[in-house]
Amino acid sequence: ANLVSMNPPAVTTIPPETSNRAFLEQFAQPGRVGLCGGDTLIDRGIARAERHATPDGAWSRWTHAFVFGERRSDGHLWIIESDMQVLRGHVQFGVQENRTTKYHDEKLYSSLAVLDFQLPPESVNRVVAEGLELVSGRTRYSLREILGILIALRHPRLRPRGNLLDRDNAFFCSALVRHLFAKVNCDLTPGLDVKHTAPEDLFRSPVPHQAWTLERTMPHSHLRTLAARVKQRVRTRLRRS
Repeated sequence: ANLVSMNPPAVTTIPPETSNRAFLEQFAQPGRVGLCGGDTLIDRGIARAERHATPDGAWSRWTHAFVFGERRSDGHLWIIESDMQVLRGHVQFGVQENRTTKYHDEKLYSSLAVLDFQLPPESVNRVVAEGLELVSGRTRYSLREILGILIALRHPRLRPRGNLLDRDNAFFCSALVRHLFAKVNCDLTPGLDVKHTAPEDLFRSPVPHQAWTLERTMPHSHLRTLAARVKQRVRTRLRRS
C-alpha cells in the first residue's frame, strides 16, 4: 500500500523576508503543531531520508516537530518537544519544555511551519497536560528508534508495524506529537505506527488542517562546502594518476 499522503493541507505561504520571531508570534498558538528545517548536516540527512515519505521523492523540508504549549507569566509561549541539546554544559536529552525563542534564529532554522488541527479548548488542555506529564517523567529521546524509522522509510511495508527498535518510555520528536494527539482521539497519520511517524507525515496528515509555512533558500552549510572541495580534490588526484 502507498503510505504517502496525496492530500496536501491548505497552505498559506508567508513571505521569506518575514523573521522567524514575527512568524511565530503571528501563528503559534497552544495546541498547534510546529515543524522546522535547516541546512546542517543532520538536517540534510533527515530531509534526504524523508524523500520516501513525499509523493515525488523530493527531500522533505521538515526535520523536527513539536507542540506549542502554554503562554506563561514570563510572557513567552512555550513548546513541548523531544530533542537533544547542550546548553551551557547542561545536556537535555528527551521530552522537554523550551521557549519559542529557541526557533528565532533564521540561520539555524531556515524553514518553519505551523499546523492548526482546530482542537477544541478541552483537547488543547489535555494535549498540553499529557506533554507536561512526559516532561515531568523525564521521558527519553530515542536514537535507537530513529534508526528504526530510517529502516522503515526505505521499506514502506514496515511502517504500519511496530518500530523494530522500539523502547519503552521514549519518543523522538514527531512520534511525541503523534502520541500527544492520540490522547484526544486525533490520529494524525492513520496507517502508520506511532514510532514510524516522520515530520513530513505530520505536514501531509489527512486530518483537515490549516498550515502556514515560512521558507528560505539558505546558502550551503560550511560542511557541505568542505565536502564538495574534498570531493573535487580527490577527483583531480585520480585524473592525474
